[in-house]
Amino acid sequence: MRFFQLALDLFDASPVRAPSMPAPSNPTPEVHGPFQPAQTIASVTAPAMFRHPQANREALLCNAMVAYEFKRAKRRTIGFVVGADGLVVRAPKWVPLYEVEAALREKAAWIVRKLGETRERHERLESSRIAWRDGTTIPFLGEQVIVVLDPRHAFAAVGGELKVGAVLHTDEAATNRTLEGMPRLTLHLSLPHNAAPEQIRDAVQAWLMRQAKRLFTERLNHFAPQLKVQWHKLSLSSAGTRWGSAHSDGSIRLNWRLIHFTQNIIDYVVAHELSHLRVMDHSPRFWDTVRTVVPDYATLRGQLKDDAIPRWA
Repeated sequence: MRFFQLALDLFDASPVRAPSMPAPSNPTPEVHGPFQPAQTIASVTAPAMFRHPQANREALLCNAMVAYEFKRAKRRTIGFVVGADGLVVRAPKWVPLYEVEAALREKAAWIVRKLGETRERHERLESSRIAWRDGTTIPFLGEQVIVVLDPRHAFAAVGGELKVGAVLHTDEAATNRTLEGMPRLTLHLSLPHNAAPEQIRDAVQAWLMRQAKRLFTERLNHFAPQLKVQWHKLSLSSAGTRWGSAHSDGSIRLNWRLIHFTQNIIDYVVAHELSHLRVMDHSPRFWDTVRTVVPDYATLRGQLKDDAIPRWA
């Protein structure tokens, strides 16, 4: 009997697969230009391709060619991990290759689906990469904010040093017009118009982290009494694959990039970590605890996984 495990990295993805061409409705279409049969046939019949950069084996799964990295490992089961680079397969030393290949075929639909999903997610992430310049937009609490370089804005003195000032303005006129998709918020930075991209990025990040610390503290104080727990220290993290963590001593770590999301998603993560101060695992009892303060946590959890945050270059 074969045993295997499946895993999917939450934020990992690969480049996006090109969409397949629809079958022609007319078997003998009229040609309006130079006919290139080889290119046309290849584009229709070529299978999708997923290749891991360290691939050492490949398999045709559900009409997709999957080149994967195969490793022997000290484990009891065959494991499949779909991540940023593609598929990694790990198997115990005593499992023959034909059993690994059989397990791949058995889980082919799952593997190809997850590879496609991570590829599409990567495309969304790449399309959201921020170009650090005057007029760029960033998400803040679920809304788009326009970054404005405003050298007239005063620098702020912090600890005897001059820091880049940042002020968020709300365009009430735009709010009244209720133009869908049009940003109504502008973040004015005390930077010259020829500021380097790195300066703009660092100034925006510093402002976002200040807003995150303020809001996270407020939401921790809101949910802690409801959950009958006490937290003692908040730290901001920049982890690439983890939104938060909690320690039994009351220390909470939250990823500052949560500030890109709407407050209800932030509330879910805050409640999640505070609930760990009561239940230090992910048992049904833990999720029941989360549900007492965030009844729709499952929906919000799904949004957190699906929504793409901007890429910081």
